[in-house]
Amino acid sequence: MLSNELDRIDRRILAELQRDARIANVALAERVGLSPSPCLRRVKRLESEGIIRRYSAVIDPAGVGLGLSCFISVTLERNVEQVLEVFEAEIAERPEILECWPVTGEADFLLKVITADLGAYERLMRDHLLRIPGISSTKTSFLLTPVKNETALPLEEPRE
Repeated sequence: MLSNELDRIDRRILAELQRDARIANVALAERVGLSPSPCLRRVKRLESEGIIRRYSAVIDPAGVGLGLSCFISVTLERNVEQVLEVFEAEIAERPEILECWPVTGEADFLLKVITADLGAYERLMRDHLLRIPGISSTKTSFLLTPVKNETALPLEEPRE
């Protein structure tokens, strides 16, 4: 389904689920102006079409002992298929690496990393990341107190 095929009710359902994924269907239906059965059918359709990919809890990293967050820019020696495959496989194995994006600009990839502390970050770099063949350079930016840190997508009403 394309985003322009989502109607106002679909977008309201998605917005409510982003606010509270544990909301009961009856309450969700009431908030979006539907009866429970059609609301549940819409949610199931959004799930089956991949618009809703999964449900999760947003956890405070510091609350579970993960106090250091950073972005690491990674530049590869060369972008050949074998180097990319090894890099991507190694990155997929590291739970500290929450996100890995190919990017434009000076670097080839941008990693979002969360560790317990500077020592854990150093071990990740020394024992894992810098041992991946084909990495030319890395540059780390440590994250300070966030000004804004949202997970909800901006679901604007479609223009009619």
